[in-house]
Amino acid sequence: MSQGSGDLLLLLSALLWAPGPSPTLSIHVYTQREVYGTVGSHVTLSCSFWSTEWISDDISITWHFQAEGSRDSTSIFHYAKGQPYIDDVGTFKERMEWVGNPYRKDGSIVIHNLDYTDNGTFTCDVKNPPDIVGKSSQVTLYVFEKVPTRYGVVLGSIIGGALLLVAVVVAIVYILRSCWLRRQATLQRRLSAMEKGKLQRSAKDASKRSRQAPVLYAMLDHSRSTKAASEKKAKGAPGESRKDKK
Repeated sequence: MSQGSGDLLLLLSALLWAPGPSPTLSIHVYTQREVYGTVGSHVTLSCSFWSTEWISDDISITWHFQAEGSRDSTSIFHYAKGQPYIDDVGTFKERMEWVGNPYRKDGSIVIHNLDYTDNGTFTCDVKNPPDIVGKSSQVTLYVFEKVPTRYGVVLGSIIGGALLLVAVVVAIVYILRSCWLRRQATLQRRLSAMEKGKLQRSAKDASKRSRQAPVLYAMLDHSRSTKAASEKKAKGAPGESRKDKK
C-alpha cells in the first residue's frame, strides 16, 4: 500500500471517529398576540419561556420594537448577567420598567405613559445556554384614545343589561311556573274535596234511605189494616140496621 493510500485511510478514520457537534436543545418563548392600551396609561408586555435546562447565570432576555409601518427593528431592552439594561436609544428609555424574573421564567416589561408612537410589534427573545436555539415570540400593541374606554363601558353595560334581562326572564318563568303548579295543586285539592264530599253525601243518602224504608213499610201496613177495618165495618152495618127495625 502506498503512502498516499495510508494517509487517506487515516483521514477517513479520523472523520468517522471524530465527535460531532453536541445536539443543541430548543427553548420556547410565549407572549400574547395582541395588547390594547390607551394614551397616558400603562401596559404590561408579558413574556414567559420554557427551557429544558436549569436557569443559568448566562441567561439573556432581549426585547425589540418595530414601529407600525416601519421595516426597521430596534433593541429597547436587554437582560444579561443578572442585570436589566434599558437602551438609551428610542422613546422608551424613560418609560420602561423591568418586572420579570428569569428564575421564574418570566421576562415581562411594563411601558408607562403610552402614546400613539408606541403602536407596533414587540419581540421577546430568550437565550439560556446551552439552550439557545428557539423561536422568539411577538406581541402587537395597539394604543387608542381614552374615548374607546367609554365604548368598553357601554359594551359592558349592554352585556350586563342583556344578562340582567335573561335573569329577569328566567325569574319570571320560574315564578309563573311556581304559580301554575300551586294553582294546579289547589285545584287538585278542591277536586279531591268535592269527590270526598260527594262520596259522603252519597253515603248519607243511602243511610237515610235505609232508615226510611221500614217506616214506609209500617205506614203502608197501617193504612192497609185501617182500610180493611173500615171495609169490614161497612159490611156489618146493614145487618145491624135490620136488627134494630125488628
